[in-house]
Amino acid sequence: MTGTVDWRDTPLSRLLGSRLPIMATGLQWLANAEYVAAAVNSGMMGFITAASFVDASELRDEIQRCRELLSGRAFGVNVSMLPKLLPGDRTEATMTLIMDERIGFVETSGRDPSPYVAALQASGCRVVHKVPQLRHALTAEAAGVDAVILVGAECGGHPGESPVGSLVQGALAARALTIPFAIGGGIATGGQVVAALAMGAAGVAIGTRFLVADEIPAHAQYKQRLIEAQAGDTTLILSSVRNSMRVLRNDTTARVQMLEGDGVNDIQQLLPHVRGTLGKAAYESGDWRQGALSAGQGVGLMRCTAPLVEIVAELEYEADAALARLGCGSAAV
Repeated sequence: MTGTVDWRDTPLSRLLGSRLPIMATGLQWLANAEYVAAAVNSGMMGFITAASFVDASELRDEIQRCRELLSGRAFGVNVSMLPKLLPGDRTEATMTLIMDERIGFVETSGRDPSPYVAALQASGCRVVHKVPQLRHALTAEAAGVDAVILVGAECGGHPGESPVGSLVQGALAARALTIPFAIGGGIATGGQVVAALAMGAAGVAIGTRFLVADEIPAHAQYKQRLIEAQAGDTTLILSSVRNSMRVLRNDTTARVQMLEGDGVNDIQQLLPHVRGTLGKAAYESGDWRQGALSAGQGVGLMRCTAPLVEIVAELEYEADAALARLGCGSAAV
């Protein structure tokens, strides 16, 4: 196998206007303006997590702060929608704010995004929808989204109720989708980026690998625990309420799994242990033993904390090395 391959130039990187086909996906409580600006400056696309802010005015302020840090360059907002529309849902107001602010990109997840796609695109926003199953990706494609992210069973957060590994997700998507797709879940090295592209993906989505970036606003003790963790130090909880979540093993997960093993399948009984504010407190205090802290199996591939730009540079070096092993030189741009 000979020739030069530029893995950086793909339909996804062209869609995003980014140097790399990598998305630094939204992270609850953590993907703020500084982190997103660092992601964009590193050559990726980043997304402020809307759910981290208590109201629209706080989110608008964070958007403005990110805009200033990036001197007006494009970035994204992550909108995690509940599977069902319930009282108190803020999706409509958040989408209106995104359109008013002329945000360049939105990463959606949860329920069907079709009610918002046309309006978002009319405002100049590109829509990337994240799903755990190919059938949901096909629905999103039919709704007109610009790209999809398929997350594998290895991902931190919500891998769905019938998790499928990232390698299989990529092969299935390549056969069925016509729009650009990214693979997420366990992606933590440049070699894995190349593997995803080789399967037909247009890029990757990364969350867990970036949790030890200096720009992540979390306590050093929490980051140190991630560095020490092995790939098997995550587990799934909340399957009893059909909201499976991959998280770091700790005292909270042991308690929740015990309750679920005893037959508890009422979210109201489980919520005191997994509510988001507990996770936020853990990030602030460094007490990783408490709260449901999303983490994927890629946690086992971390070595140290570093500025995000250095982590990305390592990914690029690894991707180039992977192509070199195959006899394909990679053209840096």
